[in-house]
Amino acid sequence: MGSFCYFPQTEEDIRVMLDRIGVSSLDDLYSDVPADFIYRGEYDLPSALSEQQVRDYFEGLAARNSRLKVFVGQGAYDHYTPSVISYITSRSEFLTAYTPYQCEISQGTLRYIFEWQSMICALTGLDVANASMYDGPTAAAEAVRMCVASTKKRNSVVIAASLLPNVIDTVRTYAKYAGINIIVAEDVAAAAGGTADLAGILVPSVNRYGIVEDLSGLVGLAHDAGALLVEYCDPSALAVVRTPAEWGADVAVGDGQSLGIPLCYGGPYVGFMACTTACMRKLPGRIVGQTTDASGKRCFVLTLQAREQHIRREKATSNICSNESLMALWCTVYLSLMGPEGLRKVNELSHAGARYLHDALLATGKFSDPFEGKYFLKEFVLAPKCDVPELQKALLGAGYFAALQTDEGYVTFCVTEKHSRAELDEIVNIVKAI
Repeated sequence: MGSFCYFPQTEEDIRVMLDRIGVSSLDDLYSDVPADFIYRGEYDLPSALSEQQVRDYFEGLAARNSRLKVFVGQGAYDHYTPSVISYITSRSEFLTAYTPYQCEISQGTLRYIFEWQSMICALTGLDVANASMYDGPTAAAEAVRMCVASTKKRNSVVIAASLLPNVIDTVRTYAKYAGINIIVAEDVAAAAGGTADLAGILVPSVNRYGIVEDLSGLVGLAHDAGALLVEYCDPSALAVVRTPAEWGADVAVGDGQSLGIPLCYGGPYVGFMACTTACMRKLPGRIVGQTTDASGKRCFVLTLQAREQHIRREKATSNICSNESLMALWCTVYLSLMGPEGLRKVNELSHAGARYLHDALLATGKFSDPFEGKYFLKEFVLAPKCDVPELQKALLGAGYFAALQTDEGYVTFCVTEKHSRAELDEIVNIVKAI
């Protein structure tokens, strides 16, 4: 210990602490661990490197990664990221550590959380939004628990089989340990109508096949049963499709990744949740409110603190405790830069590219459309008539990640505003050559 000058504790400090807790050595702290599990040898660590050598080492590792052009959606979308976002999010006033309990020193963090909430409300049309949801699937799981907490003596939630598989799996995991009965259904209306203790219905706005869902009648079915309707959304798509409020949903959840968060091997992402005023007190996570200080100036504070999960412990309806909103800041900057017109343009370009690729791939004769006549926005699936592994190998060889196969045997494609017509034509030519 003494040779590491950056350790703040002296040998005497350590001795005082050990005496205080009644043990003779640091090894005694591990007395409950079987000896076979304690490594006694020397660690095989490399020699110290200079800063430049460390940079070179990690750049060498990074160079081994495949740099592919991503044409697969399934919950991860390769949208354009304005370059200024990384600079704004690095400003010190936005990087308050942990949860902003002390509002007098956390105004930057509280301000952007408030703006994030406001923008989510604008996108969803609902009354209240929170912050600090980890990602879309866990936000959906929190919404399922919220349905049960908001209804009396009801413990079953029907969820659509057309949700993304990782959303369904996450909801099932949360529900298992909360004792909630999950019913995954192809026909949501029929399943909900036959469930006596229905607490909620969870359906996608845009399903895992890229199709924009028609949710007509579901809100009446849910409310007649005393249950809540939860909609899982792509927030980027909400700029052009009917909002959860327009469908009559009580709660809206989803993942903010499509709001300019770059693809990065699976994360980090950020979930969102919004609801009606009637459900507000069941919201997990942070809720920031606007008020005035002693001088009458506009300021921001955490509100509804009596509901805070860290206070309720085992009685909490949620496991959201820490503030996880750095990526919410990223999305907030993105939304402020794009504005309503920019978001509409993103969707227009994405849809035009997706429609062009869809029709061109069908024209090759190598695919059929299993959902002909259904409306899709930027993502679609096709039924292949060719050998899928050969197709995927050819695309990967040309630098494209596309034609991901679903459990049903379909292949998926997704086009965003980042993808050029030349790239779409190249994909079509690769398919023709198989």
